[in-house]
Amino acid sequence: MKFGFWFLWCIDAVVAAVALYFFFSLAAGGRVGSFNIVPWLAILGALTGVIGGSVWLRSAGQHIVAIVVLLALAVPAALVVLLFLLLLILHPNFH
Repeated sequence: MKFGFWFLWCIDAVVAAVALYFFFSLAAGGRVGSFNIVPWLAILGALTGVIGGSVWLRSAGQHIVAIVVLLALAVPAALVVLLFLLLLILHPNFH
């Protein structure tokens, strides 16, 4: 159970790192302004809530709830990675 929690946590941490990379690269280019800062802050806040909240829930003894919170982000992320791998391997023709 311990390995499963940290495995899912690492997947979520990678997703958060990718989001932070895009946020800071777009902010450096001046593309994050007053018109779209609220959605960015909501996304970053949700990612922080998932990662920090799962660790807090685990330390409070709520192991199953912490894993469910992690699964809410890890499953869609894994499906997106699988989709991109399939696109790279199968080379579909969209014409």
